[in-house]
Amino acid sequence: MTDYRRYAIYYAPPAGDFARRTAEWLGWDVQAGQDMAQPDLPGLPRPLADLTRDPRKYGFHGTIKAPFRLAEGADAAGLSAAVTALAARLAPVVLPGLALKRLGGFLALLPEGDETELMALAAEVVTGLDAFRAPLTEAEIAKRRPERLNPRQRDLLAQWGYPYVLEEFRFHLTLSDKLDEVEGAALAAVAARYFEGALPQPFTIGDLCLCGEDAAGRFHLLSRHALTG
Repeated sequence: MTDYRRYAIYYAPPAGDFARRTAEWLGWDVQAGQDMAQPDLPGLPRPLADLTRDPRKYGFHGTIKAPFRLAEGADAAGLSAAVTALAARLAPVVLPGLALKRLGGFLALLPEGDETELMALAAEVVTGLDAFRAPLTEAEIAKRRPERLNPRQRDLLAQWGYPYVLEEFRFHLTLSDKLDEVEGAALAAVAARYFEGALPQPFTIGDLCLCGEDAAGRFHLLSRHALTG
């Protein structure tokens, strides 16, 4: 785990049909660390590869703690041990299921039901592992377009390195680039057919996934840490 330029804590589905379909949809298997052949589905407005460029490098995931560089003096082994210790005192989160929705122009899967426990889990991870995060550079701050953030989001960016944490957090599983209304609606119809019968019910977050970004900008699943609290 020493050759990765950034690390993140994600949800990634365990092995099974849902994991396989989502990996094929995006064209990258975060667990295997390899490209996947994307399906040629009827009704696509453009090839699926052209509609999923941005999320492909991350693999199918839900962000718990956004990508960060390691702080000076920290190392990947120490981070992994800290994730293990944190996961041992946090309980799994169980929600009724996932729903396919548009989110700010993106196609995504969003959890159904009361997200109180999910919000609490994410807050514990964001705050509990922040000692491992290097401070943002000026370029990293600029990339977040702080002029477009509200005052609270700017404060969160300054304190925790990401604007959409704590009460601003919204868990989502991205399935596309940002698309216009016409392409977004067409892709949503295709996705509804493709994922029919595969979306988990209930939807369970049973572990924390430590992921690393390689030199090419692709994310890899490095280890799973069971939530056993």
